[in-house]
Amino acid sequence: MVERLVPDGLWELFQTVAPEPPVRAQGGGRRRCDDRAVLAAIIFVATSGCTWRQLPPVFGASWQTVHRRFTDWFTARVWAKLHRVVLDRLGGSGELVWSRCAIDSASVRAVKGGPLTGPNPTDRGKLGSKIHVICDRNGLPISVGISGANLHDSQALIPLMRGIPPVRSRYGPRRRRPAKLHADKGYDFDHLRGWLRRRQIVPRIARRGIEPSGRLGRHRWVVERTAEHFLAFVGIASALICYRRLIR
Repeated sequence: MVERLVPDGLWELFQTVAPEPPVRAQGGGRRRCDDRAVLAAIIFVATSGCTWRQLPPVFGASWQTVHRRFTDWFTARVWAKLHRVVLDRLGGSGELVWSRCAIDSASVRAVKGGPLTGPNPTDRGKLGSKIHVICDRNGLPISVGISGANLHDSQALIPLMRGIPPVRSRYGPRRRRPAKLHADKGYDFDHLRGWLRRRQIVPRIARRGIEPSGRLGRHRWVVERTAEHFLAFVGIASALICYRRLIR
């Protein structure tokens, strides 16, 4: 199961961004659980929806160990770095399509609260988080973020655009700006259109009271589909979605 969840190609990429395991004194302490098995366990949690405590013993590590390693790697920004590495591979092979990108968000309840939560105005004020994503024309996530559910979508556009890393191109210099950005009426503000135009990005934003968001549907459906994938483990989900395209 470990090799199925973490194929050789993904493992090789992961090793380029993961910190070196700590060196233990000879003969001291318990033997460290294999990083590849722990990574497979984390991916199992992310893709199956099970809790940490429900992890099956097949991975050879306790749920406490897996959770601790997940937290350590998050602190070391491993998931974000892995996503960046996979994006570079996709960009270098011409798999990223920058002609049209789209932005959207998805809300999820946060029963236990936390710093990145807030009252959701669309869910009777219950605590929740909002996941924001920009994807390329094919729905590959290139910039992601999370906020409280009470943050207006429009406030996430500029930070998310600035969060697009400079990605390798098949020909020419690295790229971080799409030719066009599609968005629904939640982003219908003149200052956002001006900000995009100053960066030579054509805004395709539905206008409130003038045109329905559905008019952009044939270009925006990819981001709505992608946003659903981010209801668990935003950073690692981004890397996995992109990695699947890389190995096709």
